[in-house]
Amino acid sequence: MVIDPAARTADGESVRIAKDVLCAGAGAKICLPDGPEEFARALSRRGRRRPVVIGDDRALRFAVGVLHKERELAQVAVSVVPVGTADAVTLSRALGVPTDTVAAARTVLDGDARPLDLLTDDSDGIVLGGLRIPYADGAAPAGTHPAGGRPATAPAAPAAHGEGGGASWWRPAARTARAALSALAAQATGRERRAVPGQRLRIEADGVLLADLDQPVHQVRVVPGPRSGDDGTDAGAPAAGDGLAEVVVDRPGDDRPLRARARAVTVSGPDFRYRADAVVGGPVRTRTWTVQPGAWWLTLPRE
Repeated sequence: MVIDPAARTADGESVRIAKDVLCAGAGAKICLPDGPEEFARALSRRGRRRPVVIGDDRALRFAVGVLHKERELAQVAVSVVPVGTADAVTLSRALGVPTDTVAAARTVLDGDARPLDLLTDDSDGIVLGGLRIPYADGAAPAGTHPAGGRPATAPAAPAAHGEGGGASWWRPAARTARAALSALAAQATGRERRAVPGQRLRIEADGVLLADLDQPVHQVRVVPGPRSGDDGTDAGAPAAGDGLAEVVVDRPGDDRPLRARARAVTVSGPDFRYRADAVVGGPVRTRTWTVQPGAWWLTLPRE
């Protein structure tokens, strides 16, 4: 059990409750790291123990990044008890993790591990829930630890886990969670339209040109997983594990955004920044994101 220092500062009572529930239900080794190096070291030295993170979305992302670097995402299921403000646990909630402390701790003890897709980029970065260009205000600089520590790098994703297959977990509640990811990636559209009148980008999805530099775009969103409707609801198309992401390009003057499904998405143009989950990357002039189907496992409530 690795307790993020930011969680201890933000909500010590929730941390205490999570510890009590988890220790009452299973043997646990409690780690209280002071910073990112100790956080990563605790995960790396866990042995055969199951990693449990108590913290917000950035702590979850950091933990997945460490396991990614160690090439162990395919072999171990990650568990998380979200602790933080509502905005700080949006990704965890969208993934289907309960945000109630007791319910989340019980999910760690009694839940099922399910495979989820993620995105990797050509700089060894990862994206769990979705990315957006331009980025929203309030995100942390790329690679920073949730407690304000130093960068954490993440190499290319390992092969998918060999048990269960990519689509075996695909049930209505899971579809709801994945649809919520689409909504998460799109939530700041209105504010960003006011702040950014348009950005000139070249966008390619599996080599197909969706937008070029001669026409500005309001926003680009890329979300791994199933197709969603215009309102962010699930449309029942491909299940998780099909190796495709939904690409949404919102352009000035268009009543409906342009949508595509692709395994790889390349964005290029004048220096741009992007929001990947809760952190900001860039500026860069080109970046390619590729879907890694079923590349990581998350403990979620049984259905």
